[in-house]
Amino acid sequence: MRRKLLIAAAVVVVLAGTVAVVNSSRLWGGRAGDPPLLAHRGIAQTFSLDGVRNDTCTATRIHPPDHTYLENTLPSMRAAFAAGADMLEFDVQVSADGRLMVFHDSTLECRTDGSGAVRDHPYEYLRGLDLGFGYTADGGATHPLRGTGAGPMPTVEEVVAAFPDRELLLDVKNDAEGGPVADYLNTLSPQRRATMAAYGGDTAMDVIRQRVPGFRVASKKIMTDCLVAYLAVGVTGIVPGACAHIELHLPARYGRWLWGWPNLFVDRMRSVDTRVVLVDGDGPWSAGFDTTASLDRVPDGWSGWLWTNRVDRIAPSL
Repeated sequence: MRRKLLIAAAVVVVLAGTVAVVNSSRLWGGRAGDPPLLAHRGIAQTFSLDGVRNDTCTATRIHPPDHTYLENTLPSMRAAFAAGADMLEFDVQVSADGRLMVFHDSTLECRTDGSGAVRDHPYEYLRGLDLGFGYTADGGATHPLRGTGAGPMPTVEEVVAAFPDRELLLDVKNDAEGGPVADYLNTLSPQRRATMAAYGGDTAMDVIRQRVPGFRVASKKIMTDCLVAYLAVGVTGIVPGACAHIELHLPARYGRWLWGWPNLFVDRMRSVDTRVVLVDGDGPWSAGFDTTASLDRVPDGWSGWLWTNRVDRIAPSL
């Protein structure tokens, strides 16, 4: 009996050692220079996430501005790429006359001098709005970004045309917009679509996945399905089909549960055309790595993507 127990213990040790070696990021994970940077909405005004809810007007709680760029505008996007961004994220909604507009909020009152939702108004109305109208850092005493020349609210077509050879990530804000976005993507060449991806609600992403086969997408369900399947089989080095052709936006705290974290995991996902984007923060909202101090929370040698609202600060630090 003693001998059998010793043999069993030895087998367990050997298996555990094999698992550790096979999934060792230090031994097998690659690193190719500095991590690429995803510029969230270009270069944006930042704000505290404390107490933020779905209906919070974040334009009225910005930090005192040290630049005049406004999120989701072409000047902001150009500045982000000039500062060192490798990919640009922007928000997509459909206007009353079916145009794909680039704007984040569910209503216009917070940031602009308009009212109602994007879907309530035609293209021409939306193009005439002051996109910096509502921003304030002092409770409304001053509005330093009104009339600052951010340009009109752009369309998706304008953004894609402005950056023809750059990586783009579309945040589809409403489920009903999955169809129009899919229709637009199918007007592009396969080569152009290969530089793009989308994320949003489960319904919208299912529509895009079905109509645009092989296009990278992400939603809560898609990411959950991938991670659950990977936890089950990733110990063997196998990457499940649920993880192919998607985006994974992950807080660093999830890493300790994932086989091969950090860089072997990133390499495995890359092998099935999936990007891993690290986001900051421990709360319900995805925060960006926006300060030099925040980079201390990035895993050593991280080879995946980093999410940031201030690529102008982060790129020099890397």
